[in-house]
Amino acid sequence: MPSRLRKTRKLQGHVTHGHGRIGKHQKHPGGRGNAGGMHHHRINFDKYHPGYFGKVGMRHYHLKRNQSFCPTVKLDKLWTLVSEQTRVNAAKNKTGAAPIIDVVLSVSLHI
Repeated sequence: MPSRLRKTRKLQGHVTHGHGRIGKHQKHPGGRGNAGGMHHHRINFDKYHPGYFGKVGMRHYHLKRNQSFCPTVKLDKLWTLVSEQTRVNAAKNKTGAAPIIDVVLSVSLHI
């Protein structure tokens, strides 16, 4: 957009440049970031972000995420985790015994 068509061109010569004398256009009128959540922005936080303040649950001091590592595997993908030979042997097996697949091991190798 050419500068001659911009709104600032129309506002040239007007002292407040469209921001008013009383309210003024100042740097951070409400404070920076999430300032005032418990004070002057209380209504907004209570209305649109309930539960933003406070604690829930128990602290886990030294959380080790590896202990709870349990990835999901789609059923369609299960046979891709097994070798071709194992797949053929399972098909030939008349007793109906299925091969045991260590999903956690194979998923961590395929990631």
